[in-house]
Amino acid sequence: MGEILGLGITHQPALVARDVKPLSLGITLRDPGLPEPLRTPAGWPEPMRREWSDDEGAAFGRQHRDAVVAELRRARQALDAFRPDFLVVWGDDQYENFKEDCVPAFCILAYEQVECRPWASRPPGTNAWGEAPETTFTVRGHRPGAKALASGLLGAGFDVAYAYRPRHDPLGHAFLNAVLYLDWDRVGFDYALVPCAVNCYGRTLTGTHGYLASLAKPLAADELDPPSPSPRRCFDLGAATARVLAASPWRVALVASSSWSHAFLTRKHYYLYPDHAADRALYAALRDGDYAVWRGYTLAQVEESGQHELLSWFCLAGAMAALGRKPDYSVLLESYTMNSNKVIATFRP
Repeated sequence: MGEILGLGITHQPALVARDVKPLSLGITLRDPGLPEPLRTPAGWPEPMRREWSDDEGAAFGRQHRDAVVAELRRARQALDAFRPDFLVVWGDDQYENFKEDCVPAFCILAYEQVECRPWASRPPGTNAWGEAPETTFTVRGHRPGAKALASGLLGAGFDVAYAYRPRHDPLGHAFLNAVLYLDWDRVGFDYALVPCAVNCYGRTLTGTHGYLASLAKPLAADELDPPSPSPRRCFDLGAATARVLAASPWRVALVASSSWSHAFLTRKHYYLYPDHAADRALYAALRDGDYAVWRGYTLAQVEESGQHELLSWFCLAGAMAALGRKPDYSVLLESYTMNSNKVIATFRP
């Protein structure tokens, strides 16, 4: 019988930069549709003003990254102690591999291996590790495990897609950053990866290319895409994944790769800061193993609170519910200025 480790991590793109700054916030502050009283710190919540301070959030950005990296190192320790045969990573595809020509609700990427050059389009020395633009990472897949998972989910009534090669991008950042961040200290990462792309951005995927919407020119109704799969469907798919892999011969780490609510998706806050209250409520339910809260969450709640990428965590929550586990370790790292809250969690066998 298979053994399963659960992990929840972030793939926040800003962590890769040498100088961490509140990038999305800067763009929103230049949006012509932002109300004038919110264009300066005087109109912001007091904790956000503290983070912004007198250096436009630079010192807090470094502090926030240090805290996140320390938790990623802890997650890597749990991974190394478990020594999985492969990782199944649930993550969003942010208009990278899936675009107008195909947008599956779920797609298992059964690659043999891919070559990735994450710094190829960046100026030299601007990533946190000082790696050259030509630096190449080879990420191994686990096709037998991917095929067995796809077969098991199809047999359980989940009409997942699968792919043997990329369409537009070797590996979206939700998956590649999971590798880069779990190997923050560059000790090597020889674990095989089975990415499972979840259509987290749903209605706004093609209209915003998976990023910032405009306050001045919001998407019209006829510009919206069909919705994401519901939180309940993601939860149930995660539960089915756990059952399929628990009956397999492999040791598998099930990983959710995303931050929690995103400022640039939280329209009710004018895209300035995340929905802390909604994140705290879901985090408390996760910490306590109250999975009825998770399975009962609606897509409307997800979209209102900018929690789109949390659909990956709904998969993880469903898997852990099926296994009867709650986190043995978890932490919520909040931020107003650094776009998103982050949770790191481990669910040991």
